[in-house]
Amino acid sequence: MTLLLGLDVGTTSVKAGLFDAAGRQVAAEGREYALSHPAPDRVEIDAETWWSSAVAAVRAVLAVPGAIPHAIAAIGVSSQGETVVAVDAKGRPLGPALVWLDNRAAAEARQLSATFPNALVYDRTGVPDVNPTWPASKLLWWRNHEPGLFHEAARFLLVEDFVLHRLTGRFVTEGGIQCTSMLFDIVEGRWWPEMLDAVGVGPERLPEAAVPGSVVGRLTPAAATALGLPVGLPVVAGGMDQGAGAVGVGNTGGGVVSESTGGALTVQAAVARHGGDASRQTPVYVHSAPGQYLYCPVCPTGGMALTWFRDNLGGPEVERARHEGTSAYDLLTALAADIAPGCDGLTMLPHLAGAFSPEYVPEARGAFIGITLAHTRGHFVRSVLEAVAFMLRRNVELLAMAGAPATEIRSHGGGARSRLWNQIKADACGLPVVTMEGEDAAVRGDAMLAGVAVGVYPDLAAADAALVATRDRFEPEPANRAAYDDAFDRYNRLFEALRPEFERAAAGG
Repeated sequence: MTLLLGLDVGTTSVKAGLFDAAGRQVAAEGREYALSHPAPDRVEIDAETWWSSAVAAVRAVLAVPGAIPHAIAAIGVSSQGETVVAVDAKGRPLGPALVWLDNRAAAEARQLSATFPNALVYDRTGVPDVNPTWPASKLLWWRNHEPGLFHEAARFLLVEDFVLHRLTGRFVTEGGIQCTSMLFDIVEGRWWPEMLDAVGVGPERLPEAAVPGSVVGRLTPAAATALGLPVGLPVVAGGMDQGAGAVGVGNTGGGVVSESTGGALTVQAAVARHGGDASRQTPVYVHSAPGQYLYCPVCPTGGMALTWFRDNLGGPEVERARHEGTSAYDLLTALAADIAPGCDGLTMLPHLAGAFSPEYVPEARGAFIGITLAHTRGHFVRSVLEAVAFMLRRNVELLAMAGAPATEIRSHGGGARSRLWNQIKADACGLPVVTMEGEDAAVRGDAMLAGVAVGVYPDLAAADAALVATRDRFEPEPANRAAYDDAFDRYNRLFEALRPEFERAAAGG
């Protein structure tokens, strides 16, 4: 029996999955962790958390009957993007990692944008604008505000890079994770010299760039002991979680559009080349599928908005779930199921960490608007679900304008567990929503990429045939179209009406 191990290190959790070559999921485990918020614009984490959580998740997978370590042919690794950590020559963190949600580098982003116009940045890196999310801005912040740490750092690593170093002992990366660093030229497939000069780092302080989906090293004795895996196991770089997740749902070309409602909301469409969007609005990533690019709009708070509601306003459901052994999310969405589309005029803006796509408004904040005495907690829950569906619709429309129209939406991530949410998305977008077997698409994509890299499959098409299968299909309800069109228009009008207030509040007005 041949097994393949996938490992995805996300924003708030690590997930591991084990698959056999015929596509059966042998085991799946995850470990959650919390982010630190030392100030309103700051989001951090101890990078060691990624490794300890990965070790715990892999060991839990290996404890499942049928999980035979010596039958594993390779491990594929993907991660969240943009989060960056400074490390010493042995890969040890010199301070907390700055999470992609961190916006402290706003002044540095403005500094870089004075030299690098958005059009130039888009043409070289695929990101539509210069903003504090990108690691280039964060590196410049360290240089300006923590010069001791900046100069002491031997390397600056993204999450995948950090985990790959723990696994293999190599400082290695690839374009699928570096494409949104604003340090990497996605056309040339190498570091962007002018940007490196601007932030004050040379390529020797960054990882060596490999090819997405390739074997980048083998498991060291120390890593093998920690994980319970064989020494020398091939390690494959799976890229960013968005690219690996697209692979995991079969989104490697042919007009497929997928979406992931995890902590963030992301939308993906595989394309053959960079430069297809003349408006330069659609983010372009390096796909984990070799030789392809990926349109990938991102909204910072997708499922995270529902998590926020659960943690702060869902106390009764959390307590009930604890006693009954059920899910607080299921109990909350059950409240929303009885509410009519459009929430009787209640609208949520889900921008709890700023708006990103299709417009970049980091000052944007969340809001509930239109509250009356008739509204219940069920209305509030449904308004969260609808708000994320409206963000999805806006970005699906953006992809269509960029030349990647959708005939259906393949849904994955934690949000795909909710039948109600899937139906709301289908109704709001006017498109079928298809869910996939297995919830963790990035982990599945990692296993597929690992299998191709070591010859278990001849190519991704064969891996797709073995591991990708659909589960449910949600057709849009024509009777709900008018209500959702009205609610969608209201959502857009309210965002534009409040935009000046967001900007005024951010300026201290």
